Amino acid sequence: MIGAGPVGMLVAGELTRHGVDALVLERRESPGGGTRAIGVHAPALAALEPSGVTARLLEHVVEVRRGEARAGGRVLGVVRFDRLSTRFPFVATLPQSATVSELAAGVPRVRRGVTVERVRRDGDAVHVVGRAGAELFELAARLVIVASGASGRDLVYRRQALRGREYRDRYLMADIAVSPDADAAAGMRTGGTSGAPPVVDPHPDADVAVVHLDGIGVLESFPLPGGVRRFVAWDPPDADPAPASRGGRLRAALRVRGEHTAADRVSEVTAFGVRRLVAPRLCNGRVFVIGDAAHEVSPIGGQGMNLGLLDAVGLAPLLATWLRTGVAPDPALRRWEHRRVASARTAARLAAVNTALGRALPSPLDMARRSVVRAMLGPATEHLFARAYAMGFDRGA
Repeated sequence: MIGAGPVGMLVAGELTRHGVDALVLERRESPGGGTRAIGVHAPALAALEPSGVTARLLEHVVEVRRGEARAGGRVLGVVRFDRLSTRFPFVATLPQSATVSELAAGVPRVRRGVTVERVRRDGDAVHVVGRAGAELFELAARLVIVASGASGRDLVYRRQALRGREYRDRYLMADIAVSPDADAAAGMRTGGTSGAPPVVDPHPDADVAVVHLDGIGVLESFPLPGGVRRFVAWDPPDADPAPASRGGRLRAALRVRGEHTAADRVSEVTAFGVRRLVAPRLCNGRVFVIGDAAHEVSPIGGQGMNLGLLDAVGLAPLLATWLRTGVAPDPALRRWEHRRVASARTAARLAAVNTALGRALPSPLDMARRSVVRAMLGPATEHLFARAYAMGFDRGA
């Protein structure tokens, strides 16, 4: 496995659980501590349950059972995850670092500080060539899985073979303590001991995901453990990139929506753009590509990591069977590839809709958008959109 993010760790853990000797190679010297992807959806929770990961994750999460779309302080519509017919009728939110920590518990071998430069197929083996510091190395494996994000694509794809799209949209993001007790709960946010006393979050939307849709662009607000909320705000493409300016714009976006406590506590703000790319092939002989290396969708909607987790859970038993029997399960691998590419395309389309709905608009178009969202989340179709946002249309669900 190339890449020790959540997808690489999961596929390594699943292979290990099926009796396969798995090795993870990772460029970073230590696990990242950021939050990045924060939502684990119902299909991924169900897929992780046999390994015991789900039970461990649920000790640390906020269970988001409802989402609200608002404009001008008024509710346009509600998405009720708790009304879906699924074993886990909620979105589980926690920092990505905590998710990776739980997934890593099932991975016996991770080699860090390694940069993979080339992957070369040679008969019944795949050679992985790279550097560990100043030292060159070459490893031979029966199978290689690339799960190292966008940076890993050049290992397996010709650039002209992939057609992606770069959106002009930019976003500002910050995780902000909105509860007076949030600082005391820092251990929960960073993978502290389970069984810590629950933190009471006085924020009125303590377990609700809120999407504010106004003329100035979207502001998303998601609860995290320990009285923290993730805020993501649309940002003009030509805005000043200086950190101080970013912080000022996020504060303004928060105050307009009544998030005064959060606005006063803004410190570190990150900025990111949006790309869309879905690779048409995930298999080539003994080399496989999963996660963001294979498909990149707008994070507005929160499905990217979950796509990769479902890639991993579906692929691992097929590869374990191959290694155990010595016979490649080609028809099953083709079906897996078809389902995962189709699922990525579905997620990319939904993410594109979310991105378009979140842009800044002049007043007449903003009013039209509000009408569209009311209709989308009205009684006739709310269940359909709840299922879509909960990844109920993923082929792995």
